Amino acid sequence: MRLSVKVIAATAIAVLLVPAFNLFASEAAKPATSATPAAAAPAAKPATTTKTAAAPKASTASAASTQEITDAKASGKVWVNTSSGVYHKSGRYYGKTKAGKFMTEDEAKTAGYKAATKE
Repeated sequence: MRLSVKVIAATAIAVLLVPAFNLFASEAAKPATSATPAAAAPAAKPATTTKTAAAPKASTASAASTQEITDAKASGKVWVNTSSGVYHKSGRYYGKTKAGKFMTEDEAKTAGYKAATKE
């Protein structure tokens, strides 16, 4: 009996709040109007562009390169899987997970990451 009362109360609250939220959401979704049509036109691209050298791949964006892995192992760093919150000292996942970065073991512990139990 108690559960059904809680469900009914939660449903009643949702029914009351959802229309109010939608009212505010629809106001925020409306584009701002401009007094002049020129301001609403998209900005033109510059005629000339300069190419810049591509930045080196950061190890936090994806799996590390073989050279980065070799350098990190030599300096005693661990691979932190930022998605799972686990760090690897070596093994199958060292430098291989999509979301991760190298850091010292002390930095990983201080940041709240846990050591992998199965290496």
